[in-house]
Amino acid sequence: MILLRPDHRTIILQFLRFGVVGGLGFVVDTAMVYGTRGWLGLYGAGAFAYPVAASFNWLINRLWTFRQTSGNRSARSQWLRFLAVNLIGFVLNRGAYFALIYASELCRDRPILAVAAGAIVGMFANFGLSRRLVFS
Repeated sequence: MILLRPDHRTIILQFLRFGVVGGLGFVVDTAMVYGTRGWLGLYGAGAFAYPVAASFNWLINRLWTFRQTSGNRSARSQWLRFLAVNLIGFVLNRGAYFALIYASELCRDRPILAVAAGAIVGMFANFGLSRRLVFS
């Protein structure tokens, strides 16, 4: 059995929780894309869905993933900071989404594939930035 230092264990547990929250956010994101693509189109639906899913992710991460350190800032201030620092994740996430929608008929027919690719691309940047700049 590999023994981890407590700080490493904390980071690993936070990353795993962040991943679970990201999975739930993926469901919210996908539902929003599918629910709004009929009247917003795929590009508009993707742009609309991201802040909804990001706000959902912030709330669950505040309450669960980073609950020990979340109390340091007001909820409003922390939410705004989360959205601001996750703009990098947004660019990576929606950049992949838009590129796949543009370039792939498969992704246009099954936008869940583009949403998933974007989520994976943005997850690592979002975790590092969130951990250091939002929930510290």
